[in-house]
Amino acid sequence: MPLLKQLELVFEKLVVAGIVDPGSQRAKRYNLQAGINDPGYSHVDHDADLEEMARDLLCATGASKPADLIRVEWNSRLKTAAGRADYRQKLISLNPRLFQHAAEIDRTLRHELAHILAQFRAGRRRILPHGPEWRQACRDLGISDEKRCHNKCPNCKRDFPRVRRIKRAVACLACCCAHNGGEFDARFRLQRVR
Repeated sequence: MPLLKQLELVFEKLVVAGIVDPGSQRAKRYNLQAGINDPGYSHVDHDADLEEMARDLLCATGASKPADLIRVEWNSRLKTAAGRADYRQKLISLNPRLFQHAAEIDRTLRHELAHILAQFRAGRRRILPHGPEWRQACRDLGISDEKRCHNKCPNCKRDFPRVRRIKRAVACLACCCAHNGGEFDARFRLQRVR
């Protein structure tokens, strides 16, 4: 059986107002056809517009201390993750591939901000990355239905959003019942959406 690859960027169901115009100079800078050795290609690019939006969102939730320090950047070294939050540095790194899915930039920014907000509220206490504190922060930032991973049945195309990544063979129950008498069948094994 083939191993499941790590979650990559495919966002087809959610429609959120786009923050960055895919045809902008900043988007062109991160053209995915470009190689790292191409002139003008950068590993990291600061984004003042998203930083201002992040500050406004954090201030609206009463977290003015991290709002003053927050930084947002586009980091081309992110390959399989849409974004990354670093509470200690108050830094949110976003994957430039999000320019192909401009509607997801806002949601990914809020997802990563929820990590910063949850840790700020917890203080020095250690919390789970996608635990109850994070889910509450997501609700406060307007993404109450946030899920971390998405899996899809190859047969019926049903989507299975998850917070935790599926690490073992799991199949679509409806398809197994309809086509294999309720027994596991690898034909209906859930596939990670890329």
